[in-house]
Amino acid sequence: MEASQEPQHLPNYMKDDNVSQETKKLISSLPSDKDFMGYNLYNYKGCWYYPNTLQAVLDVQDHFRPRENDIILASLPKGGTTWLKSLVFAVLHREKYLENPQTTHPLLSQNPHDLVPFLEIELYASSQTPDLTKFPSPMIFSTHMHLNTLREATKKSSSSPCKVVYVCRGLKDTFVSGWHYKNKLHRTEMDQASFELLFDSYCRGVTLYGPYWEQMLSYWKGSLEDKENVLFMRYEEIVEEPLIQVKRLAGFLNCPFTKEEEEGGSVEKILKLCSLRNLSNLETNKNGTTRIGIDSNVFFRKGEVGDWKNHLTPQMAKRFDDIVEGRLQGSGLTFQ
Repeated sequence: MEASQEPQHLPNYMKDDNVSQETKKLISSLPSDKDFMGYNLYNYKGCWYYPNTLQAVLDVQDHFRPRENDIILASLPKGGTTWLKSLVFAVLHREKYLENPQTTHPLLSQNPHDLVPFLEIELYASSQTPDLTKFPSPMIFSTHMHLNTLREATKKSSSSPCKVVYVCRGLKDTFVSGWHYKNKLHRTEMDQASFELLFDSYCRGVTLYGPYWEQMLSYWKGSLEDKENVLFMRYEEIVEEPLIQVKRLAGFLNCPFTKEEEEGGSVEKILKLCSLRNLSNLETNKNGTTRIGIDSNVFFRKGEVGDWKNHLTPQMAKRFDDIVEGRLQGSGLTFQ
């Protein structure tokens, strides 16, 4: 698909209509390539962006100053973002909503992406200096930026470092989930040729926020160097041992479950509330639209581990595995 055949539902973050003259000058000096649909991507400090996204990232670095008790959730696109948002929101606000029968839990009526806004895709995409004081403290934000990019903003903050939670998902499942997401997002059924073009883009690292292994490494290294403020979670481990991982998450966020909460089933209640099956069947997520104008159902699919086996040939899978193994060699970060 050529860029000139612009889909009717192209999201704002893929466009180039909200870029300052200064950023246009910067973009003209950057290495460029095209995504699998023919849209221009630009490489800034080792990471690929669409023009509007790069502008928002630069604005985050210049103007975002997190408060000490704010929380930032990070992930790859389609790497477990929706689930992580719902889990962290439910854990952090469990006393206010989960244990109060007089209140309706916000997750039952709002999409997780509306409860936990994206820094660069939503807040700074609409304003160079959005009013963050309207959000309660602690505020939960999310991002797809690499940790070193995010820290360009957080290191300028006068407060202590905020908490960062990163969820890491295997690249093969992330790729397949991303493929289905793009089909839903653009409301089209792309052919096998497009599938292979997207696969090639992933392998070359030329995707929005790519190369993805560099993003993984940034948070992996950050979690080793600063365990108190950076938590590295694996999507597959949350699936395999949800009780252990949610308790680990709560402990990191300085709101551990009490013995009474555990005995009363609070962890199980959160897991049931935040299960993708439950969230995807809610009316707001079946027929609603998020604040940034994307249909809510786009964010929900299977969430299964190993679904890549239904889409990738053995040769494709081996190519992915070889690339990831080579790029992560010596880091201590491995995938099954």
